Amino acid sequence: MEKAFWLNKWQSNEIGFHNPEAHGLLVKYFRRLELAPGSRVFVPLCGKTLDIGWLLEQGCSVCGAELSEDAVIQLFEQLAIEPEVEEAGALRRYSGPGIDIFVGDIFQLAGESLGPVDAIYDRAALVALPEGMRTQYAQHLIAITGGAAQLLITFDYDQSQMPGPPFCVNSDEVNALYSADYTLRLLDAVDVPGGLKGKCTANEVIWVLQTA
Repeated sequence: MEKAFWLNKWQSNEIGFHNPEAHGLLVKYFRRLELAPGSRVFVPLCGKTLDIGWLLEQGCSVCGAELSEDAVIQLFEQLAIEPEVEEAGALRRYSGPGIDIFVGDIFQLAGESLGPVDAIYDRAALVALPEGMRTQYAQHLIAITGGAAQLLITFDYDQSQMPGPPFCVNSDEVNALYSADYTLRLLDAVDVPGGLKGKCTANEVIWVLQTA
């Protein structure tokens, strides 16, 4: 998926993927990560998700990566935080109390810049990437976070009925991407109301990935 595709989505405000509230599966299953108070949670390809505000309310600190600077500016406005902005390697870091968001290509984000991570919350990153990029992404995520535990949300549907994104990432692919590094547990699968983009039936599936 070309970077220009997502930048154009934000610039034209075509952000139907942006939820108007914290994700219900996050709220229901976040405790399965068994994190201590103050743990640092990484949200890849975060946009301006309200999930970040929810995580901050739970006492977590949050770090994220996002390609669109417009999205990050809107995120901090939404949180009513005046960010400090500085260069961080190949990316730019927006920071405030308990939050660090890196603007730029996630594949150029180094672990040294990211810093320690206790867990990953991936709601919209893996499913946003075409099949040819997902192995590279999964390995990069593991590398820069030191194999931090994950709460992962995917979509399962007939890919032939809709080109994506979001893309179908079924259980076989989740296992292929992550079983060598994690113990995987499927927590729930729920129907997408009205179908995915109103075009096809789909399930939203949530996993917890933990090191053995």
